[in-house]
Amino acid sequence: MFDMRLHLCRWIGLCVLCVSTVFAQECLPPLQWTPVQRNNAIEWEKFPEFSLPFTIVYEGPRFGDAQSQPLKHGFSHLATFSGNENATLPVGKRAVTWYHVATDANTQPWAERNLESPWANDLNAYRATWDSQLKNYANTFTDSQGNGVPNYDIIALDIERIHDIDREILGIKTNSRVPENYRNLSDAQFTERYKRDMQRLYAAPVDFLRARSGPTLKLGSYSDVLIRGSFNNWLGMTLVPWADWTTDPTLLLHVMRDTLTGKVGGPFYNQLNFLTPSCYYYYDYSTSPFGKDYLAYILFVIEANRAWSDKPIIPFIWLRYHDAFNPTIPFVPSFVAEATAIFPFFSGAKGLWLWEAPVENTRQDNYSTYEYFIAALHRLSQFKSFFEGNYELVIPQPAVESAKTKSAIWRGSIKGNKILIAAQNPYATSDTQVTELKLTYQNWQKTITLKGREVFLCKFDYNTLASIVSVSALTNLIVAPNPVSEKITYRFESASSMAGVVHLTDLAGRILAQENFTVKPGIQTRELPVSQLSAGMYILKIQAYNYQMSQKVIVVR
Repeated sequence: MFDMRLHLCRWIGLCVLCVSTVFAQECLPPLQWTPVQRNNAIEWEKFPEFSLPFTIVYEGPRFGDAQSQPLKHGFSHLATFSGNENATLPVGKRAVTWYHVATDANTQPWAERNLESPWANDLNAYRATWDSQLKNYANTFTDSQGNGVPNYDIIALDIERIHDIDREILGIKTNSRVPENYRNLSDAQFTERYKRDMQRLYAAPVDFLRARSGPTLKLGSYSDVLIRGSFNNWLGMTLVPWADWTTDPTLLLHVMRDTLTGKVGGPFYNQLNFLTPSCYYYYDYSTSPFGKDYLAYILFVIEANRAWSDKPIIPFIWLRYHDAFNPTIPFVPSFVAEATAIFPFFSGAKGLWLWEAPVENTRQDNYSTYEYFIAALHRLSQFKSFFEGNYELVIPQPAVESAKTKSAIWRGSIKGNKILIAAQNPYATSDTQVTELKLTYQNWQKTITLKGREVFLCKFDYNTLASIVSVSALTNLIVAPNPVSEKITYRFESASSMAGVVHLTDLAGRILAQENFTVKPGIQTRELPVSQLSAGMYILKIQAYNYQMSQKVIVVR
């Protein structure tokens, strides 16, 4: 703990204001541990037992663990099972990925990789396949053996049989397995019909499962979310303006949009309890220039999905590079594993799903990367109160902006009069490079020093001298009319010229729209479109230098 006492006397008008305040910084000492040296082993016992207030699913190798060690070390659910867990694991700790939802009925058009058609599928054949699959999942546990009802707390469907974009959809129009009446449609009619019928087909296995499960079962769908995690979006995230990522419905996966209204919803999306994007790392940090964007990429996927949906985001993550079925492909570096364990929660993720391809007995790997991930979860657990109850996330700019400028990334969480800061410079060129990073939020500011690609995690007092003694240069924010429907018209007054930004957030703090502009002296009037937003209450925030104003806005439809 560092404690610095500072006294300030400042003239305000004809009066002198003297302030005595305390700035405190707490960075807990790192846990002392030695990475595993043996192959195909994870030494859970060398870490203290701890918990986190998130849904963190372990679908990694167990290597003979019969003590449910992941549940003692930050994970909330198991999706790979060991020992006598088939008889002892509580339902509330069980999760499973429902694999091959579309592909085990391999003669069907939906299952064919190059076709992925919603037409001419035999749903009775699919129902028989789903029945067999779910019986197998039910038979995993003693309390559901033989009854065909999978008794799990969480199930993530692995479907991934869909053409994302119009060009891909039109690519199957001449396929002989597409019924002639659809091939005779115009291109526009064909793509629209594909999207509508595919959404219904995607909903079919969810309907089938819901009819056979208890009311408390929570469902997600691996990768099939509003903004997908993919190598295309990794490469394209900086090419599309952030405002478009958060307002342009054509960028959304069409199966997540209601075909009648064009808005987020529909028979598939509406049945999901949470969203599970696949945030796998496609580009090697050491060999590809795109590999340095790993942190911006995973945060972009989380932030983009949060901009469209209030459903919990629980990304699938993989501690290898994407082509991990190749035994020569390495694990991610330790600092990538650490960042993956900590940063998602600062961008609003409500959990993580740690996945690993099935490990063959003949394959030998050193799993120290897993231990770096576990150690990072433990480190975060020392500050878990920052993610419990009422807290405010601080996202100074969208992750895509950091990827554009190749700059250090930081996020914060405010709880009471404390702020927890996570920061890393993924673009550092060596372990010894020093990066000075200035943190500012409202009237709080702090400069920290990052070394190499270390993950910085410290808490500070959330108070400033500026917040006590400064007189705001921004005043008189007025939104009129209010409520609004198409655009927000707002007016304010400034005492000086400075760079400014306006944010529109929901009540959870998610940024839904943002504009940068130059604040001019005097009274000024500006507009912000909101026609894309649902009815509800929002917060309009204007920030310039260390000054900020906000006003509640009601959008009506």
